[in-house]
Formats: sequence, C-alpha cells, structure tokens
Amino acid sequence: MKKVIAFLILAFNLNANAQEVSVDKSIFGVQAGFGVHIGIWFNNESKLSNSIALRSEIGLEKDFTVGDHYDGAGFILQPVLTLEPRYYYNLEKRNSKGKNTTNNSGNYFSIKTSYHPDWFVINLADNVTKTADLAIVPTWGLKRQIGTHFAYETAVGFGYRVVYLKENSVNGNVQNVDGAYNRNQYIPYVHLGIGYIF
Repeated sequence: MKKVIAFLILAFNLNANAQEVSVDKSIFGVQAGFGVHIGIWFNNESKLSNSIALRSEIGLEKDFTVGDHYDGAGFILQPVLTLEPRYYYNLEKRNSKGKNTTNNSGNYFSIKTSYHPDWFVINLADNVTKTADLAIVPTWGLKRQIGTHFAYETAVGFGYRVVYLKENSVNGNVQNVDGAYNRNQYIPYVHLGIGYIF
C-alpha cells in the first residue's frame, strides 16, 4: 500500500509540474520593431491552451513592401490590425532546463494575419488615396524575457498578400500602374522587436 501511495504522490507531483508549464493567461505590452516593418504596436497575448496563445495587435508601421503604391511619399506610417495564433512548442523543454518561460519566453510557430485598412496614412499627400491590404504569413519566431518588464522578439516568414486597389477619386483611373483591381503578392517577413510588458 505504501508503494501505491508513493506512486500516486509522485504521479500527482509530476502532473502538477507539467501543468505549470503553460503560456501566460493574458499579457499586455507595447513593442517597437525593425525589419520588413518598422513601427510601434500595442499588443495582447491571450491563452487558448497550454501551448497556444492568440496575439492581437494594433499599431502604426512603415511597410517597405508596398512602397511602390506611394511614389515620392518618403517615410510613411499606416495603421495595422493583426491577429496571430502562436504555438509555443518548447516551453516544457526550456522549463526542464531551468530556462525562463515568463511572459511566453520560448520559440513559436504562428500564422500572422495583418490588415492595413484604408483609413489614413501619415506623411502622405492629401490627393493620394490609401489602399487596403491583407497579409497571411506563416512565421517562425522566438521571444525572450529581459529583466522584469522587457522582452525581445525575432521572427522570419514567407507569405501571401492581397492589395485591394481602388479607383482614384480625381480622374477615375486605377491608382496603381499595373491596372489590376486586386494585386496578389508573395512577401518575405523579417522582424526584430523590443517591447515593454505591463
């Protein structure tokens, strides 16, 4: 009987330890980033399961890959809304090695889905209209905690974007030179960001 009780206690302790390794319930932060996109974003990561979190973001960013829509505009900033389910696949391994997993410090796979609405663009002439676009990018990345409130991230990916071109309201011509109403693109994604977690 003592062996059974000892086995049950050991199994309970192992199970309790395994349950502790999980993404955090909810994390709010702000991040500045560099790479294909330069910008600033407010974000939240919400727990969906022990290893999956849903990251949502709203921010302003410079998107180098759509610069041809705004010839001569210089450095522009446009709003972006993002949803990104992240699968943190190595939290248990990091924990077993005594490495920090606070605030979802780990490696992840994700599907980053970003929408640039046609609301406004900062530093763009008033007579140029904004085009909306939607990008879906499978991504691999890592996130690490620095101290108590800071974290850095790096990520790479390759995905697909649809740019929703619209007619110019002044002369009735399509805004872009290719003459298409929807412009389909394959896009690379490279990101390096540092953020503050509240």
